[in-house]
Amino acid sequence: MPSVEYDLGYMDAAVDLLERYLLSRQIYWKMIASAPTGDPPYPSLTLGGLLLALARTRARQLNPKQTQQFTQLVGEIDIVRSKWRTAWANKAQDEYRSRLNLWRDFLEEFRQEPEDNADRYHYEVGRRVMLHLLDGETRGIPPAEQQMLAGLDNILSGLLVPGEFIWDKELAVGFSRDEFPYLYGTLKR
Repeated sequence: MPSVEYDLGYMDAAVDLLERYLLSRQIYWKMIASAPTGDPPYPSLTLGGLLLALARTRARQLNPKQTQQFTQLVGEIDIVRSKWRTAWANKAQDEYRSRLNLWRDFLEEFRQEPEDNADRYHYEVGRRVMLHLLDGETRGIPPAEQQMLAGLDNILSGLLVPGEFIWDKELAVGFSRDEFPYLYGTLKR
């Protein structure tokens, strides 16, 4: 799981690009910023990635400097979100559709070849978390996509072996078992 410095750096780099990103047609926007040493490279800028970084950071114990930086970044993000609310909602809806298809593809690949894909769950479940986070940012998910996600959740519930929180333990306070049950277990092989 990325460090708090990684998430803060991602948000900081995103703030500078956010307005242009929202007004573009792209769902995935290339970021040029460098991740902290020891962390993986930053992925493309997406609203889902930004919302996930915000959620992970909210869940962590921050030192005073990190708290100040996080508060400033949240304020800057909220200004852009408010100014471009329709563009934000449209981008969230487009990304939701894209992430939903990627999540469906992973579950299908797992069902076809569980041994080859089980180790990917720790990473891929982040897409399911992003779907949850993006849902609240759209102007409404189309019924067909809601039904698709419900069906995928039913499939997942049949595959999931309940257990401990699978991401860094410190993040569990921000991702409750009731709201994010798929973060508490592993897939049957």
